[in-house]
Amino acid sequence: MANIQEIAKLAGVSSATVSRVINSSDYVSTETRAKVQAVIDQLDYVPNLNAVSLKKGATKQIGIVAPSFTDSLAVFIRSFTTAAQEHGYNVSLFMTKIDPEKERHALEMLRQKQVDALVLVIRLNDWATIEHYTKYGPIVTWQRVENEKIPSVFMNQYDGYMLGLEHLYEKGYRKIANVYGNTAGLNTQSRMLAFQDFCQKYALDPQAVRHYYGMGSRRRGEKMAHIWLEEKNQPDAFITANDAFAAGLVAEAKRLGLDVPGNFAVCGFDDMESAYLLDMTTIHYPIDKQAENAFTIIQNQLEDKDTSLKPLQFHLVERKTT
Repeated sequence: MANIQEIAKLAGVSSATVSRVINSSDYVSTETRAKVQAVIDQLDYVPNLNAVSLKKGATKQIGIVAPSFTDSLAVFIRSFTTAAQEHGYNVSLFMTKIDPEKERHALEMLRQKQVDALVLVIRLNDWATIEHYTKYGPIVTWQRVENEKIPSVFMNQYDGYMLGLEHLYEKGYRKIANVYGNTAGLNTQSRMLAFQDFCQKYALDPQAVRHYYGMGSRRRGEKMAHIWLEEKNQPDAFITANDAFAAGLVAEAKRLGLDVPGNFAVCGFDDMESAYLLDMTTIHYPIDKQAENAFTIIQNQLEDKDTSLKPLQFHLVERKTT
């Protein structure tokens, strides 16, 4: 395989001149540049990007580490990648399948300078372990955390969830069933607190109907339609963990001949494509802007910039299921 020294010898120039041509430096005459480029093309020379990265101390590569693939993650990855590529960065995706060791592998790649920065969607190792790696490059998380060394682009889901609850109350629903996701997560805990405060505000019995925990998939949503049919104390509305669950519930209800919102109302969360296609009321969660902010935080650290973050706000999207 050809190297810079061979190119320099055939072109009759110094190795430094060849390097300037490869790196598009201005300090080379047009005639010399053409001569060197002709030899490069003749030898089909391709620079060793790993060597270039080591020399410059930057790979222009950012890793996104996630335990599994979801609709919301797809939005995050698309928006983050678009922002990164616009500024000359590439993005690698590390799927851990809920294996802490695979997350540590990604962290080790940061330590070994194989990536410049990492975005942790939901961490698997403890924060103390992760914090140790911040000295090797920026680490940003989408997960809710308060840590001086690990910035987060999370939003307090208390606010978004309360929008859904207030909307259902305004529409006349009083027997609202909550469908929560992972109860150990701070986001779910914020939603549970919102419901508690909501019931206190309107003097409602928080146990008027049964609530559901650890549910967030479309299949679980479909199952919920059957549970509702068998329930003696039927809720008149559901506020759900996400749009995937809500979509499963609405679709299966229609297959069973139920009317939404006639039999019960459904409010989703996230404002995914499925909510639009099924005309579901939902809470718009600006995942795209969160992703852009995650990149901005990383770029600010890598390039010593001070770009402002985009403001983030939930809002209700009212459609036909309430």
